[in-house]
Formats: sequence, C-alpha cells, structure tokens
Amino acid sequence: MRGADASRVVAITGASSGIGEAAARRLAADGHSVFLGARRTGRLEALCAEIGAAGGTAAFRRLDVTDAGDVRGFVAAAAQRYGRVDVLVNNAGVMPLSPLAALEVEEWDRMIDVNLRGVLHGIAAALPVMRARGAGHIVNIASVGAYEVSPTAAVYCATKFAVRAVSEGLRQESDGRIRVTLVSPGVTESELADHIGDPAAREAMKAYRAVALPAAAVADAIAYAVSRPPEVDVNEIVVRPAASAQ
Repeated sequence: MRGADASRVVAITGASSGIGEAAARRLAADGHSVFLGARRTGRLEALCAEIGAAGGTAAFRRLDVTDAGDVRGFVAAAAQRYGRVDVLVNNAGVMPLSPLAALEVEEWDRMIDVNLRGVLHGIAAALPVMRARGAGHIVNIASVGAYEVSPTAAVYCATKFAVRAVSEGLRQESDGRIRVTLVSPGVTESELADHIGDPAAREAMKAYRAVALPAAAVADAIAYAVSRPPEVDVNEIVVRPAASAQ
C-alpha cells in the first residue's frame, strides 16, 4: 500500500472488464482512489464492492465515452466525490474487425467514436480540471496496432495510430505540468474479440490471440507510469507476450 501522500485520484473509462477492470484493482490496491466509468453499471457496482471489501476506495458512474457531455459529467463527478482528479485513464475501446471490402461502415464509425473520439472527449473533460490545479496525468490505452497494420484491422489500427498521434501532440503541448503516457498492449485477455461479427476475422483472431497477456500485466504498466514522481513523464510503454512474434 502506498503512503497517503503518494495516493492519487484516478478516473478510468471502460472499467467494467479487461484492462480497465484490472487497472482499477491494481491502482486501488496501490492506495489510489479510483472512479470507474462504463455502460455496464452492474459490473462496476460489483467491482467497487470488491475493492471496498479489500480495503480500497472506489466509486462509479455510468459512462458513454461517445457522448462528450457524459464524459464531462464523469470527470466532474470524480472531482466532486474526491476533491480532484489527478489521473485519467482513457481505456474504453472496441474492436469489431472485418476486411475493408466488407463495407461495415457502422462498425467503422463505432470504432472511431469509441476509440478516438472517446479519448478526445476524455482529454477535453480532464485537461481544464488538471490545468486549473497545475498538475495532472493522462494515460491513453492504445495497442501494438498503433505501430503496425494487419488485415481486417485497418480501421481499428487507424484509430490507435490516431490515439498515438494525439498523445504525442498533447505531450509536446504540455509545459511539464500535465504528464502524458501511451500504453500499447499486444494481445491481451479481454472481451474485445468477442464482438467481431465477420466470421473470417473472428476465426483469424482465434489463432492471433492464442498467446495473450493477462490484463493484470497491462495494469502493472499503467501503475508503473502513474507511480513515477511528478518530474518523471513515462511517455510510451509497449507490452507484449514474451512468446508473441506480433
């Protein structure tokens, strides 16, 4: 458990499963107060209860990251409950893969809305709050898809390339008071692949995801970046399974 003087208020989007859930558990165990957002409030309620039972501090609010006003409300609710927001983890994401020729335009739009606009909405909500306090940390969760493109994943990778660009731009624009970290996991145990509708892409993912990181490994990377002293800004972390060639 971290000392009280080192504890932070951490808001996490997409916290009902996968990396977001693992990050909530790890950061709460480290002594941070976590404020969790997702659409599945039943899962958030259960997670907060588990964290509380283990001696941690957690609360939640329903969140749709595609709604800029809802994200502003989420950050405001975290600040109201805990008095401030030190860290925002932009984690919410979707991955309905398909070949471009399948013309799944609605799925493309959904990925852009959640994976990219959701991150921008988070930045727009948290940045004024952090700048007013003179300190803050934004952690954006991307993917190894931010560095490479694979068949059926062109739009997904495009959103992650964009998150990488936005993160670097925000870092360059910061005067040092706002830290920016991009965490890019390789294949990770999560529900992302469960929502792939294209049959061929779904089958290809089974082989691609045969070797996967536990979500807790990515949570460890997030926790490392968050735990650095204010004068240290960890900008990019890529985490892959050791046995993976991707």
